[in-house]
Amino acid sequence: MIDLSNYSQKPMEYNEIITIEPGKRSGKPCIRGMRITVYDILEYLAGGMTEAEVLEDFSELTSQDIKACLAFAADREKKLFLASI
Repeated sequence: MIDLSNYSQKPMEYNEIITIEPGKRSGKPCIRGMRITVYDILEYLAGGMTEAEVLEDFSELTSQDIKACLAFAADREKKLFLASI
């Protein structure tokens, strides 16, 4: 059994990190106004890259940026599920 006692149930506030601009990357959610999308980061992680490897390849990113991508994706998934009910 996994011990979750050290993990917070409070969702991360990603609104200051994840930005959406109509003229940038076709309006896809990006990180701090950069041209790196949430999808890009999720694809790298899903492909097997570690957080450390992503941060090494994109020195302008922080660990908080990656956590914001995950929180954004989780929130979007939750909203998609609720909309289908």
